[in-house]
Amino acid sequence: MRILIAEDDQVLADGLLRGLRTAGAAVDHVADGCEAEAALLTNTEFDLLILDLGLPRLHGLEVLRRLRARGSALPVLILTAADSVDERVKGLDLGADDYMAKPFALQELEARVRALTRRGMGGACATIKHGPLLYDQTGRVATIDGKLIELSARELGLLEVLLQRAGRLVSKDQLIERLCEWGEEVSNNAIEVYIHRLRKKIEKGPIRIATVRGLGYCLEKISG
Repeated sequence: MRILIAEDDQVLADGLLRGLRTAGAAVDHVADGCEAEAALLTNTEFDLLILDLGLPRLHGLEVLRRLRARGSALPVLILTAADSVDERVKGLDLGADDYMAKPFALQELEARVRALTRRGMGGACATIKHGPLLYDQTGRVATIDGKLIELSARELGLLEVLLQRAGRLVSKDQLIERLCEWGEEVSNNAIEVYIHRLRKKIEKGPIRIATVRGLGYCLEKISG
């Protein structure tokens, strides 16, 4: 899961970064509206935008308006002051998916993040099933035929992306975009190593990660 936080309160942003990274997300942070706009224009692999409305340089509502004007369906969770009812209404009318008034409990925000990202993936179900493989997006736990698979955080991230696009090709560049934060150096060779480790753990029975040389990977079910 890749999340962009647009929040100018550094203390609040640091708390969100720690909490969401601990929950397994790759999280990037910008501190003003112009930086948020630039990030959204150059990176299409975010799964969620957490947007403070009171941003400097470019107001959060304008960031949201431009995002929706481009036809983006990216889930947006807006953060507002507790007494800013008018701004919350405007944000929802402009296409925000949910809002939270400050101050808020991190645990509730994490639950809303999970719900919004599931919705953005096309459904409200907390689990993804692929043959005998079952992945719990809330608990970030994978099982095959009911047996727990021990996966590292990076392997879980790879599995999540491949499951969300099961049957479709996912390039190495797309994997890097979805899994890595700004400034995090992950090479194509490193992706190959992670895929190799993941294969050894999940390719049991009718499941495989097919390699399309020079293009990427595809999670498949083997018939028969």
